[in-house]
Amino acid sequence: MQYIVTFIIIVFTSMSLSAQKVKYSNEFLSIGVGARALAMSNSIVASEGDAYSAYWNPAGLVDIKTNREVALMHSSYFAGIAKYDYGSLAIKFNNNSAAALSMLRFGVDNIPNTSKLIDGQGNVNYANVTSFSSVDYAFIFSYAHRTKIKGLIVGGNAKLIRRKVGDFGSSWGFGLDISAKYTRNSWIMGLMLRDITTTFNAWSYNLDSQMKETFARTGNTIPVSSTEITLPKAIFGIARNFKLSNSFSLLTEINIDITTDGLRNVLIKSNTLSMDPHFGLELDFKRIVFLRAGIGNIQKETGPDNIKRTSFQPNVGLGIRLMKTLSIDYAYTDIGNQSIALYSNVFSLTYSFNAKKSEGK
Repeated sequence: MQYIVTFIIIVFTSMSLSAQKVKYSNEFLSIGVGARALAMSNSIVASEGDAYSAYWNPAGLVDIKTNREVALMHSSYFAGIAKYDYGSLAIKFNNNSAAALSMLRFGVDNIPNTSKLIDGQGNVNYANVTSFSSVDYAFIFSYAHRTKIKGLIVGGNAKLIRRKVGDFGSSWGFGLDISAKYTRNSWIMGLMLRDITTTFNAWSYNLDSQMKETFARTGNTIPVSSTEITLPKAIFGIARNFKLSNSFSLLTEINIDITTDGLRNVLIKSNTLSMDPHFGLELDFKRIVFLRAGIGNIQKETGPDNIKRTSFQPNVGLGIRLMKTLSIDYAYTDIGNQSIALYSNVFSLTYSFNAKKSEGK
């Protein structure tokens, strides 16, 4: 059980960075929400037009077809160790404006804390083993408005972030996003600018003397109050609808994530900016049954023979619309490299109130 103590030490030392620009800070906000999006490798910043738009592109909230819409998602990763949940309530005021309130939770619960397993006299006492959770929360308020420019909608998010590691450490953070969506004929373009003011997470710690002694004995730095900074990120997407027949249509979309926190292992990279393209498609039958697929996480990997090869992550999924008000979506996906994390089954649903039309997303 000593690996639990090691886990705690790694968590705290990785957080103990004073006022630095931390790569992958708040990365739980980059996983994505909704089985539709995950099946399409998160390539929906242009085409999304339901309650999940609050996360992907708040400008898309104006495209909701009903007065009210609820979106819910649940998934688990690493053989059920990590739980990932999302919920959103979207309200359309009129044809020109809409808003949403969303909550996201990513957490690992019931982690054994063995830091006090052995007392000062060297005695092992299993009664001293407790448990804690490492949880990340995000509360998002979204607003969207249709402009006087034909086809152009703008939107934005205000994000409150709460991160907690048991009773040992916690942080509060705040950030802003802005977005736009432009539709012309069969073409749709979307732009999401995340953390435009940079997002700040202020960490504080509450370690007792025994925990500090454990850190000191293992040669680790005792964490102190600090601030993490998440640098801005831009996501650009372009999508097109193809009418294949009276019953079938095809949506294709390409997105490019542009990060500003330095070199990343993505397809296009530099010491200043990195660009990560990903692709998705959605084939539907009468806007009732949907077949989805996507390719993302394109990067170079070094094999056992020390030869670098290009790898990618495929995703697939299905969707069905029931009673014109309920959509159930499924994705078979992963949050990262296939060799590190297990593929997961993701389910999500969307329910519309006061439905007046049965048009698609």
